[in-house]
Amino acid sequence: MDPLNSPLEVGVRTLVLLSASFPQQLDVAELVYLDHVMLHSGEMGGPPSLHPSLPAGPGELAMKRRLIEQGLLVLMRAGLADVEATADGLLYRASEEGPGFVDILEAPYVGTLKVRAAWVIAAQASPELDVRAATRAITDRWARTFNSSLPFSGSDHV
Repeated sequence: MDPLNSPLEVGVRTLVLLSASFPQQLDVAELVYLDHVMLHSGEMGGPPSLHPSLPAGPGELAMKRRLIEQGLLVLMRAGLADVEATADGLLYRASEEGPGFVDILEAPYVGTLKVRAAWVIAAQASPELDVRAATRAITDRWARTFNSSLPFSGSDHV
């Protein structure tokens, strides 16, 4: 099993986010956005990024949703996260045991995740932030970067 981006690793990152926002509930779209910002915080005006920027940016968000859903299943099986079906869809939150579990993790990487999760949750609490619009802004920026690297139509460059 590859430990990078495995359901367990993504589940731990998700639990760090859910613990930082406890007892607030988050949906998968919010978790995808918050995880991206937590890992690439330097690009968003926060602390230095934990992960490098990748040229396959939009694919990262698409893959991240599936991984977060798998990570949530791991967390719920372990009793570290709860789900509630609402009129707005499925909402997730850390269980009562979730924040305590995060607190006993001693890996330096988890410590840096906790700092960035606290930052992103505080920034996300702003009433001006629309997670879906912010996610679109990220993909629009990637599209502009990609399109600007393409040769002009009709040019001799192929």
